[in-house]
Amino acid sequence: MLNIVEIYTDGSCIYNPGPGGCAAIVKFHDSDKKKVISYGFYYTTNNRMELMAAILSLQYLLHFFDVDLINLFTDSNYLFSGINFWMCFWKKNNWKNANNKLIKNIDLWSKLDSLFFFYKSKIRIHLIKSHNGNFYNEECDKIAFLSAKKPFLNDLFYIKNVNLK
Repeated sequence: MLNIVEIYTDGSCIYNPGPGGCAAIVKFHDSDKKKVISYGFYYTTNNRMELMAAILSLQYLLHFFDVDLINLFTDSNYLFSGINFWMCFWKKNNWKNANNKLIKNIDLWSKLDSLFFFYKSKIRIHLIKSHNGNFYNEECDKIAFLSAKKPFLNDLFYIKNVNLK
């Protein structure tokens, strides 16, 4: 029997940039077991929170050696398109965009790249519509927003780069 995992992710910001939260629900297909992951940050962006939710959920799965397939569901076109279309170009271009400038959120994109490389062909990413009645997507949205309302971490890479501008 295949060990299939479903991950639902979402990110939220009260202002953009501003306080932000990320959330993921990791469901193990062969049981009722699920893990909710969420963090709140004092100053960040919505896109960073979307990426962070995916990173944290995939890092959590590193503790499980018997995962055969991961279905990651996101309502973020930024995350979905970045993984499926843009990242290959960025890597060939030394993480620079078409204007030859370093991409935004390079710290998080490079972490995601490493995680996707680690999981290789085991991972599939799915774009779903937000606020469309998907129970786990709706839950992630609520949890991410609540996390943004109660931040307790600093997004140091983002703060450092904002202060350099």
